[in-house]
Amino acid sequence: MGEREQKAEGTKPVDGSPQQLEGGQRTGVAAFLERKDIEVSFQRYAIDAMSAMAQGLFASLLIGTIFNTIGNLSGVEAFTSIGGFATAVAGPAMAVAIGFALKAPPLVLYSLAAVGYAANAEGGAGGPLAVLVIAIVAAELGKAVSKETKVDILVTPAVTVGLGCALAMLAAPAIGAVASSLGSFVMWATDLQPFLMGVIVAVVVGVALTLPISSAAICAALGLTGLAGGAALAGCCAQMVGFAVASFKDNGWGGIVSQGIGTSMLQMGNIMRKPVVWVPALVASAVCGPVATCVFSLQQNGPAIASGMGTCGFVGPIGLYTGWVEGGMAPGVFEWVGMLVVCLALPALVAFVVAGAMRKAGAIVDGDMKLD
Repeated sequence: MGEREQKAEGTKPVDGSPQQLEGGQRTGVAAFLERKDIEVSFQRYAIDAMSAMAQGLFASLLIGTIFNTIGNLSGVEAFTSIGGFATAVAGPAMAVAIGFALKAPPLVLYSLAAVGYAANAEGGAGGPLAVLVIAIVAAELGKAVSKETKVDILVTPAVTVGLGCALAMLAAPAIGAVASSLGSFVMWATDLQPFLMGVIVAVVVGVALTLPISSAAICAALGLTGLAGGAALAGCCAQMVGFAVASFKDNGWGGIVSQGIGTSMLQMGNIMRKPVVWVPALVASAVCGPVATCVFSLQQNGPAIASGMGTCGFVGPIGLYTGWVEGGMAPGVFEWVGMLVVCLALPALVAFVVAGAMRKAGAIVDGDMKLD
């Protein structure tokens, strides 16, 4: 081999051409992200993290509000105190839940409590959305540096808390303002056009409840209460009760409980196989929304998260009642009838009629909505 050939051989990249080297560099970044379990995806951020945020809200703000209501009704101060303790940690609970969904290591997870508190406080009325965005960024930054140094006990919390709280101070007010403005617009539009917006809000939020995303987190992030909150609640109840009733022939009373008090998300497999099975619940949402807004003027003024919970654990109706109590309202027969009609009776009736007609037409057959 000549000298020129030896030089050429010696300067040749180990892994091939420059393009291959660049590919190797990309692979190195991908390998680092994989090693750190940092997955930039819709599934991880919009579904897993948002669903976890809703659980964090449920375990703090929502359950605290329920304890507060019990305390106010019973006069037992201990319940009110418990409620106050729970609601005070809503931000940290959301952030830690998000970190858990993102598979954050222990030091990152614990550090997110301070980040969540800062983001929720700085975000104001749109605090939940601010927590969602900022906790995701802080968690991923913390995961990136976790166990990369010999002083991990200092570096990981310093990065997670320092950068997370700094980001909260810089960005949370703007994020919160956007969320609050969007929520205010939806509520304003619903007040202005209760029929049309009643249909739109009920169907959209109801669909979100059945899809593998969190309707509760959406309502909480937007602060959706008032008449729009009532429409959202109607749409969610219609999905859960609607599927429970429409699938009764396939699932019996077990399906009534699992879907009517649990979640309509259990039907996602059947929806993917045969989308037409969603029609009875969708029609129920479209009918119940304007009935809530135009007939009963149903306003959900409890925690915004309750607007997106439907009949899951009866949280939606409890949120209605909480709003009545906190607003100093003594509900009469009309209010109670409105709650029962919108949340239970009407969606059951609509879904029963529509599903029955579709079965007679052969569009839905036995087994189409069977739960595994």
